[in-house]
Amino acid sequence: MQKTKANTDTDKPEKNKTRKINKKHYETELARLQIELVKLQEWIKHKGLKVVVVFEGRDAAGKGGSIKRITESLNPRICRVVALPAPTDREKTQWYFQRYVQHLPAEGEMVMLDRSWYNRAGVERVMGFCKDDEYWEFMRSCPEFERMLVRSGTILIKYWFSVSDEEQERRFQGRIYHPTKHWKLSAMDLQSRAKWIEYSKAKDEMFAHTDIKQAPWYVVDGDNKKRARLNVISHLLSMIDYEDLSPKPVELPERQEAAGYVRPPLSDQNFIPELF
Repeated sequence: MQKTKANTDTDKPEKNKTRKINKKHYETELARLQIELVKLQEWIKHKGLKVVVVFEGRDAAGKGGSIKRITESLNPRICRVVALPAPTDREKTQWYFQRYVQHLPAEGEMVMLDRSWYNRAGVERVMGFCKDDEYWEFMRSCPEFERMLVRSGTILIKYWFSVSDEEQERRFQGRIYHPTKHWKLSAMDLQSRAKWIEYSKAKDEMFAHTDIKQAPWYVVDGDNKKRARLNVISHLLSMIDYEDLSPKPVELPERQEAAGYVRPPLSDQNFIPELF
């Protein structure tokens, strides 16, 4: 299996920013890739693999949409998403990685971290939510923590979703008035716009310390959401050698005979209103 380390440059090739993808082609490819994800899921379960996929990046870069397309056809008992809220007062006194360790996978599981321990290298650093010594201790300990995970048999895959300044602003503007999306525009999101350069510097520093051989960063060009989703799913599938364990077609058994069973009147049950 060949793995290609992604370019970590902030600027993306100009041609990628304007490339479109046909809707029908996108839906066809997405359906095909989701079938492959089901095969991967069965392989993870069969082989007892432990997989962690980290999703980080700019706000509105498309992390959530990609995670949704990856997981929507998978068994939540095998593949689960972890999106932790802000730490509690108690958690703030714990070893920094402690709140994340409890969510790591057991054998036969894949965990997708929608934001991760890299909060310390990003929002906490930029917004001043951690002290300098805490930040630099994270930079020292994070590579060792990840090497320890890999040595323990965990497959760790890290994605950074990049989006241009112009595209992020367009998506933020779209969230302001959209009735099902305005909840996505938090106070932290607004600050991320105001501190664009500070976040860029934090990302560069984070890559300099944590883009390690055992767990490299892979950058996803998020300017085109549909293209980004197909690319990240395709890359994820390429990171694990798996085989097709699809079960053979089965025949449904004959339904049990009633044998004197009398169903209670439907009028005794509470049905929801049929408005549609």
